[in-house]
Amino acid sequence: MFEEHGLLDARIAEIAERAGVSYGSFYHYFDSKEALFREVALEVDARLRAPIDIIMARGSGPPPQDRLRAAIREYFEIYRDEARLLGVVEQVSRLDDQVRVNRDTRQREDSNKVAESIRLLQRRGLADPNIDAMVAAEALGAMTYRFAELWLAHGGVTSDFDTAVDTVSRLFINALGLDAGTPGRRQDREVVSMELGAAR
Repeated sequence: MFEEHGLLDARIAEIAERAGVSYGSFYHYFDSKEALFREVALEVDARLRAPIDIIMARGSGPPPQDRLRAAIREYFEIYRDEARLLGVVEQVSRLDDQVRVNRDTRQREDSNKVAESIRLLQRRGLADPNIDAMVAAEALGAMTYRFAELWLAHGGVTSDFDTAVDTVSRLFINALGLDAGTPGRRQDREVVSMELGAAR
């Protein structure tokens, strides 16, 4: 109902009917449709946060570049599935302080987790040590979320799914300097440096 009509035009009677409960039963669980919407917003935001666990995985396993690509792909898959509802959540967050505060709190938590992961990669010599981990986490998170909104909720970007996933993943990986930590890229850089030196 929220996807189809938005928050303002969704009617409690229709919500209750769609859910298969009586009108009175609705008020047993929620005191308003706004209260229900806040719960729905929390649930869909929780689904969007799930890919963070892929990034935070530790120990032996896929390299960080592969984990990032997997997380970004899963994030966009979830966003695509929930795009209409997330568009409504985004609109309501500009009007409803509780929805906005809940979203801001969760985004800060996610940024802290990503920053922690970036610092770990820096300590291991895999990410650029000269970037501020918190700034990078906030900026890259904002890029990823805003791009998903423009692309999947508003149709403002034209791209097939794989191209978008690959491009955003490359931007994320390059921004952190992760490829510079792989043997192939390190060797490529050494070759380029030698060629530039010879040219001088």
